[in-house]
Amino acid sequence: MRRIAIISVFLALLVSCAETKVQDNSISVIPEPMYCRADEGVFVIDKDTKIVVDELSEEMQRIAGFLNEKLSKAAGFELEIVKDGPMPRENFIAFMNAGLQSESYEINVVPQHILVDYGDGAGAFYALQTLFQLLPVEIFSQELQKRVDWTVPCCNIDDKPRFKYRGMHLDVCLHYFDLEFLKKDIDIMAAHKVNRFHWHLTEDQGWRIEIKKYPLLTKIGSLREQTTTGHNEGLDGIPYGGFYSQKDIKEIVKYAAERFITIIPEIEIPGHSLGALCAYPWLGCRGEEGNYKTWSYWGVSPQIACAGKESTFKFWEDVLGEVIELFPGEYIHIGGDEAPRDEWKVCPLCQQRIKDNGLKNEAELQSYVTHRIEEYLNKHGRKLIGWDEILEGGVSQSATIMSWRGASGGIKAAQKGNYAIMTPNDFCYLDYFQTKDRKDEPDAIGGYVPLAKSYSLNPYDKLTPEQQKYILGVQGNLWCEYIPTPMQLQYMALPRLGALAEIGWSNPAPEKKDTNEFIERAKHLSRYYAVFGWNFAKHFYDGVEE
Repeated sequence: MRRIAIISVFLALLVSCAETKVQDNSISVIPEPMYCRADEGVFVIDKDTKIVVDELSEEMQRIAGFLNEKLSKAAGFELEIVKDGPMPRENFIAFMNAGLQSESYEINVVPQHILVDYGDGAGAFYALQTLFQLLPVEIFSQELQKRVDWTVPCCNIDDKPRFKYRGMHLDVCLHYFDLEFLKKDIDIMAAHKVNRFHWHLTEDQGWRIEIKKYPLLTKIGSLREQTTTGHNEGLDGIPYGGFYSQKDIKEIVKYAAERFITIIPEIEIPGHSLGALCAYPWLGCRGEEGNYKTWSYWGVSPQIACAGKESTFKFWEDVLGEVIELFPGEYIHIGGDEAPRDEWKVCPLCQQRIKDNGLKNEAELQSYVTHRIEEYLNKHGRKLIGWDEILEGGVSQSATIMSWRGASGGIKAAQKGNYAIMTPNDFCYLDYFQTKDRKDEPDAIGGYVPLAKSYSLNPYDKLTPEQQKYILGVQGNLWCEYIPTPMQLQYMALPRLGALAEIGWSNPAPEKKDTNEFIERAKHLSRYYAVFGWNFAKHFYDGVEE
């Protein structure tokens, strides 16, 4: 159905939206829309409501299907999907491509219908996530749904993201999570309009991705003999392992893509490499004499891949070649963090590499590694991301920096003209405690990042307007030393993910933030968490007065 054919039908009902701020806080949505106005009345969805789309593409059918999936589970009926033909006079939900920018959408709800304008599939999908939050939470509960109607409050919303990168990181090496849980985790990300899933797949404590050319990586490197208890207080004596086959990877990549989430795989280079070294000892500076084993402790192993051997670079390129085939996104993360260089100092091959290339020290040797890996990725149409340590010996102008040791790495990168993603540990590490009252709290790695602290993040702090353009976005990080179960992982992520999602989507200026107002919306959203079966923390007001 052409957009022009329905303009006259809707013209009198449309209200223009200025790109300012939320005008009426009676509409409770996270992330907060750019513009929202609440109006009188409601639109009621019933079994005769039709979903109208201007194109019956596979993508739009899938998006309409997400709405029908909710309906069929909660209400016991599905809506007819209509394209072309006579336009219904009322009782419809229409999705129309209005040529808006990517990920943008507009929603106009009146008693007769809901009209959604979008720019691309992602925009239509995000509009749907907003509509889900506008529906009464009771309808998603089998116990309560019969007490309420499927009503959507009349309103006008005009929305688009401020940052193109809105990420969530998950480590599956320290503790492994199966495919079914990963899908639930992706659903949680999608509900918050997160569009990047940073998947940490290799570590000292286990290698989790199948590489067909090197089968021992998963046969040996995915296993550890035992795991440390508490904060390295002892060992449990229980073998631990798990990995994802390439078939599994493809399934998760497809599942995420259908929800407009791009997966960024992380393959650690050159540190955190015991998962590889134990499988192929020749990768290490000491070879077979290294007696390498996957690390049973948390923290950082002093052992590292050898930067002096060409065979090591061949291994990295072979691995990345298979990774590139599995993950279609533009970025590959190579880690680069916490790489101990002591073995390089006494390795003749590494020292010869330093001499042959006129390098000053081992920090510049790591930069040499990073440059070579980046050249390989660029040659294959991909871009490199690394943790902020890769700045230490110098990086190319095209490398993207993920700033985790505070914001300083991102600030330095932006000042140099490198793109950066802000994920400072003192705001974005969701494996930190979220309350000071820890009597009944699950264990955590330490630290203290309450909901209010996450919400106070300013990704542009200390940057000039010119430098701000190099900040791609923000990301929440979950490291899983002390997160062994799916329920605990959700508890640590929620509701803090909502705070970071709002920073990534709306990015309200510090002087315009109303923490108490946000917390009230977070409490409202947590009611949806509950009926969806998502575990969450209830420490909403921790840190507010600090």
